[in-house]
Amino acid sequence: MVDIRLITISQSLNSCHRWRCLPGVPSLHKMEDMKKIIVALDGLKLAKSAVQYAIAIAARQQAHLVGVFLDDVTYHSYKIYELTGPEGVAEEKRAILEEGDIEKRATAVEQFKTACDNASINYSVHHDRNIAVHELLHESIYADLLIIQSRETLTHYEEELPTRFVRELLEGAQCPVLVVPEQFKPVQKVSILYDGEPSSVFATRMFCYLYGDHIMEETEVVTVNKPGHSSHVPDNRLMKEFMKRHLPDARYTVLKGDPETEILRHLRTYGGNNLLVLGAYRRGMVSRWFRPSMADLLMREVKMPLFIAHNK
Repeated sequence: MVDIRLITISQSLNSCHRWRCLPGVPSLHKMEDMKKIIVALDGLKLAKSAVQYAIAIAARQQAHLVGVFLDDVTYHSYKIYELTGPEGVAEEKRAILEEGDIEKRATAVEQFKTACDNASINYSVHHDRNIAVHELLHESIYADLLIIQSRETLTHYEEELPTRFVRELLEGAQCPVLVVPEQFKPVQKVSILYDGEPSSVFATRMFCYLYGDHIMEETEVVTVNKPGHSSHVPDNRLMKEFMKRHLPDARYTVLKGDPETEILRHLRTYGGNNLLVLGAYRRGMVSRWFRPSMADLLMREVKMPLFIAHNK
């Protein structure tokens, strides 16, 4: 007698195998490995470069991309003085301006969806309507990577880099954050800023976890030592042993002098579009020289994507 259960299992396995082989359908293994990337967006002034970087990374990683639209109910495109007149607040004008905001936000969502569809990536949309930074920090608990444009403010006003919104986000985010410049440029090189402290190693580990085998660009580990000190990276043997398992083709650059000065000089000499990996922005102790001011300086001066991760 043939066991009907074996026939059923065999048929199910064959069906699964055929399904996995369909063009454009990810395998079960791929679906299990799929990372979740979120991109923070202001529907009233859509950060196009954030969308471009997010889609490029999601497509390359075969990740699920979530467009988090920060529709904070306290934030509008108009200013309150625009509503006031001789008789106080003009409610009719308010209604017209609010309708305009609704249309702007809807257009931004459609632009995001169209871009994702054109790239054939897996995506979804969230609308967060409470206090923007609180909502985004909560979203970061359930994400592998958060992407945001460096000039995001969620206000009417321009601010110096880093903006207050981005600074608060970086201090409290529960996942790595990729802060991107205003103009999208394909990444040509990855520079890992390493000072031997646990936070810079943690940032490197998180970068390797997220990018895995998808890193095709040239990769370097950059260290700055004091003049007269060793020409090796800190914990040379252990670091190279670690990197050999993750990024075996990485080369090592050891600079001498002041970290802020030497790193900027090194990056400007290269002249390409690096993606920088660093362990900065942490309440309390930070790396020896990757303190918040280093990340702030890089945001202002080099206009390159910053991959920032800190272990709490």
